[in-house]
Amino acid sequence: MKQKIYQVDAFANRLFEGNPAMICPLEEWFSDELMQQIAAENNLSETAFFVKKDSKYHLRWFTPKREVDMCGHATLATAYILFEYMNYNDKMIIFETKSGDLMVQKEGESFVMDFPVQMIVPCNISEHIEETFALKPIATFASMDYIVVFEDEKDILNAKPNLTLLKELDLRGVCITSRSEKYDFVTRFFAPNYGIDEDPVTGSVFTQLASYWSKKLEKKILYAKQLSSRGGEVHCELVDNRVKLSGKCIKYLEGEIEI
Repeated sequence: MKQKIYQVDAFANRLFEGNPAMICPLEEWFSDELMQQIAAENNLSETAFFVKKDSKYHLRWFTPKREVDMCGHATLATAYILFEYMNYNDKMIIFETKSGDLMVQKEGESFVMDFPVQMIVPCNISEHIEETFALKPIATFASMDYIVVFEDEKDILNAKPNLTLLKELDLRGVCITSRSEKYDFVTRFFAPNYGIDEDPVTGSVFTQLASYWSKKLEKKILYAKQLSSRGGEVHCELVDNRVKLSGKCIKYLEGEIEI
């Protein structure tokens, strides 16, 4: 059997930037085992599978190791494929997911996602983080991931975490962040337990960061960058208990896989 696939660089202004995602449009669901095998074979941080369901699209995401409850960049990439290559004509796409309904609409060359804000709470993992990063944080929080705040942008850029120690933590991953001179804030994200030593651009982590930096900077609109080797820029807008995340996408590959 042949299966159509697209590989898209999400949160990217040009090719070889942002976060690559593989998109698989399905007529009906494959087994969970097969979708996980395809994601492992693709070996990208996320492979997204979707099936049209009435007026919505049911969307699921798999890392090389397991399914996740929320993924931003692969949602952005899926919307891009629907709008640009599958003749989707409505103003907004509604994705039905494990995290509820997620909305995406096209605005010019950008795509704007509407996600629920993930609230963060203070937690006491400073000692473990200091050992992992060889640097003392100024604040630590827990949500979907651990959010670790450092003093300076150079701390984020130069961080070399001990991935073995990171695997001892019980949440999905660890996001490190600080203020920035050029941007409102910068960040990096590590999730070795999910097969992702470092993620290039992590849309879902901005649903956690937006609430922190909005309060800290007293701003509702934020401009951020993830400082991975590929890098990617994300615009955030906090609206009540939702956050709008916007970015651009570029198609890298269109083809078929044999199953």
